[in-house]
Amino acid sequence: MTTSDTNEANSGAAAGEVDAEVRAELTRLRDSIDNIDAAVVHMLAERFKCTQRVGHLKAAHQLPPADPAREAQQINRLRGLAESAKLDPAFAEKLLNFIIAEVIRHHERIADDALNGTTGDNGTTGTTGNHGTAGAPATHGTTGTTANGATAGQR
Repeated sequence: MTTSDTNEANSGAAAGEVDAEVRAELTRLRDSIDNIDAAVVHMLAERFKCTQRVGHLKAAHQLPPADPAREAQQINRLRGLAESAKLDPAFAEKLLNFIIAEVIRHHERIADDALNGTTGDNGTTGTTGNHGTAGAPATHGTTGTTANGATAGQR
């Protein structure tokens, strides 16, 4: 069900009382929101693919899963981008902190799997399968999972 379907279902009879032009504008705006949400999910999926490569590279070279200097740099960069986009920088920072936490868990899992010699069915290290990524559609062969089954994002 899309955002517009859900909102119209929740509004019930009240939607019938709204002017047709207003309903049409709501539908147009909600369709745009749905398209943007889809783009965000696909962008996150691409980002997470990069995370997996970063995690495997770190594991192969015994680099630590966390990189506090990089994380601080990214937070500052994202806060600046948020300000210029008229988005609350605190919100942007919370979002990035969530992603960073997922990345670290993911990289820890990849490193553990590398130490234990476990490999997935596609020849890459980690647990393979269809795991979600912060609401993003997963692709077969995704490696590494968090405790809740989500793959982690890139930092």
